[in-house]
Amino acid sequence: MSLLPARLWAVNIDLDRPVPPNPYAILPQVPAFELVSPEITDGQPLPLAQTVDGGSISPALSWSGFPPQTQSFLLTCFDPDAPRDGGFWHWVVADIPVQIVSVPAGGPTGRIRQLTQRIFKPTSSIGVESALDLPNSAGTTGFFGAAPPKGDRVHRYFFAVQALSVPRLELPHGSKTAPALVSATAVPVVIARAVLMGTYQR
Repeated sequence: MSLLPARLWAVNIDLDRPVPPNPYAILPQVPAFELVSPEITDGQPLPLAQTVDGGSISPALSWSGFPPQTQSFLLTCFDPDAPRDGGFWHWVVADIPVQIVSVPAGGPTGRIRQLTQRIFKPTSSIGVESALDLPNSAGTTGFFGAAPPKGDRVHRYFFAVQALSVPRLELPHGSKTAPALVSATAVPVVIARAVLMGTYQR
């Protein structure tokens, strides 16, 4: 049974719908740097832990080789193959300080984490207090694991760390800014990008 609210997916999945392009291939091109993960192998299926079926545990990530003028990072995970307009954003963390070049694997997300957030002031989902968690497409914060509709084709999950020329993004709606708008706001200040892609099918 899918953990996603029914409203997030189309009722009828069109298996013949066009395959969207790599979302970063259609953005202004910038230099690349390296992004690696002990959990994710580029182009290969995601481990179960990084899916809703396995607990939605955020992967460990580390990056290197970004430009010396970098002032902050934007971390995202995006599924362009989701059968909904605009794809599905699984993770959005902005204002990551430039001295942070790795994040540990997270813990399971879900109702317990959401209840805890209401009671205590949490650090970000990457354990960095000054970083800003923004809503994903499920309407929560933090990492929402891969959750393609059952029977749909293989989905791609693009984990990206983008090096920015500003220390903080000026987001139009602050911490409530929608993920696509966060990405669009960052485009003019992205100076380099690192991408790691995993897949999942149910």
